[in-house]
Amino acid sequence: MNVVDLITKKRDGGEHSGDELRFLIEGAVEGNVPDYQLAAWAMAVYFRGMSPAEATALTQEMAASGEMLDLQGLAPAGQLIVDKHSSGGVGDKTTLAVGPIVAACGLPVGKMSGRGLSFSGGTIDKLEGIPGWSASLSMAQFRRQLREVGLVVAAQTATLAPADQRLYALRDVTGTVPSLPLIAASIMSKKLAAGADGIVLDVKCGRGAFMETRSLARDLARLMVSIGRGAGRGVTALITAMEQPLGLAVGNILEVREAIDALHGRGPQDFQVLTEAVAIEMLLLGDSALRKMQEESGKEAALAAAGSRVKRAIESGAAFTKFVEFVVAQGGEEESVVEPERLAAAPVVLEVRAEREGVVGALDARAVGMAVVGLGGGRQRKGEPIDHRVGVVAAAKIGEQVGGGELLLSVHAADVESAKVAAAQLRKAYEIVDEVDGAAEGEHDASGPPVVLERITS
Repeated sequence: MNVVDLITKKRDGGEHSGDELRFLIEGAVEGNVPDYQLAAWAMAVYFRGMSPAEATALTQEMAASGEMLDLQGLAPAGQLIVDKHSSGGVGDKTTLAVGPIVAACGLPVGKMSGRGLSFSGGTIDKLEGIPGWSASLSMAQFRRQLREVGLVVAAQTATLAPADQRLYALRDVTGTVPSLPLIAASIMSKKLAAGADGIVLDVKCGRGAFMETRSLARDLARLMVSIGRGAGRGVTALITAMEQPLGLAVGNILEVREAIDALHGRGPQDFQVLTEAVAIEMLLLGDSALRKMQEESGKEAALAAAGSRVKRAIESGAAFTKFVEFVVAQGGEEESVVEPERLAAAPVVLEVRAEREGVVGALDARAVGMAVVGLGGGRQRKGEPIDHRVGVVAAAKIGEQVGGGELLLSVHAADVESAKVAAAQLRKAYEIVDEVDGAAEGEHDASGPPVVLERITS
């Protein structure tokens, strides 16, 4: 077996065996496959694609290329350890609220998260805005906190799916990032290696997502659910809207404050809806009583029961209490989340107001995300420092009526000059129209467009 044969086979539309993919991935990790051959193979996959069986085998080999977290024995009897993943978006602070809610309902949540790149923010960046909080945990610390607290979020380590790190670096510079099987294998290999039994995928589509169309998001979701099923994991995917930012806040500390609001049941409607929807799906995958109810009484009964538990965790204060416990366990300052006004704030706040009366017809999520990057709240290259204080808080979103001179959003900046530059960009992100065209899949009412578009489950 040699790499040239594998490249040729895929170039000509052939299907790889598990042994062939194991040979390729082991060679990539050990350094026996040079970059030019691995890149050529990725380009062949880009053009020829992969069958679900191939994608599953590739994912499993990539997951097994490094350390596999063993989380067995850390969940209460009959319960499963659950995880969630978002494909990335603007204002997406869902993990910060979902994790504590699900953990407060009795399901352990163990998650490896990343940092933001380009217009999409990262969970670790947001949490590092809390003084003292650390994402650097050993595997022993990860397991202990999962057992004792029921919730842990840590930075991805170099030993987790190293084949993905090698392959992604090459895809990034060879134009093969958009390959659906390679995207799916990249995401799912890290999820499998992180050890959770059940995984909920939040696959976003729209201007503020990497999958801009709903059909592409659907294809990716179906493939990842198929991979999870083939690997013996329970997986549910939600396809969610990302034409405009999720919630009102975009920017690390601003989003932490909004997540705290959601844990008290006071989050913006779209963010509150998505948070509770993802939490419900995690409970349906991981809770033994709900799984049994779904088998005996049907999906609707189980959904209603899960929804009641989620509401109860929020209304009783248990979810917020779990969030505080989680923050403190990872070194964070308790006072800063109990009293979030203590969190650092940007010194300059500049208001952007509507130039005319009308209805918000569009709010370009990607433009908002890039404006926050320009303020210093995100990074264009890995390793760049960020300013956790800066960002944007929207006052008007799609479907809302605004008057001339009425507030559209506030820019939170480190200085006046950067605030003015961002304000000019953000004004262009808004489209004010006389009335909203509510046709097709973007149809919405006064509460705004729907956030959860489809549900795909194994």
